[in-house]
Amino acid sequence: MAAGKVLVVDDEIHIVHVVTIKLRNNGFEVVSAENGADAFEMACKEKPDIIVTDFQMPIMTGLEFVEKLRQNEATEHIPVIMLTARGFAIEDKQKEDLQISEFLSKPFSPKELLRSIEDILHQVAVVQGS
Repeated sequence: MAAGKVLVVDDEIHIVHVVTIKLRNNGFEVVSAENGADAFEMACKEKPDIIVTDFQMPIMTGLEFVEKLRQNEATEHIPVIMLTARGFAIEDKQKEDLQISEFLSKPFSPKELLRSIEDILHQVAVVQGS
């Protein structure tokens, strides 16, 4: 059985590639998108267990994408990990309002990202009592 389904969203294709390999090697099913607009469609269709999204993307930023997720009943509960350029700050209130589980600064370690995904999915499973 797969460890879960992860939607990876980044306009830098090499990042999507590296993250996809790391996650697949650890039993995850991976779907990907290059911008927030495509990612939102993908999230509605694929219903991932968790989403990893870049902050800075064309068409729709990571924050706009998460805002849209939270306004949709089918996707409002999906945990999100946001990747940001170093030194970029998002206000605590925004983090709270958008229920972003974690922020990782680029460059990040795929191993660190995998650990974050596993930790968050474990917490979700505990909360759901499964």
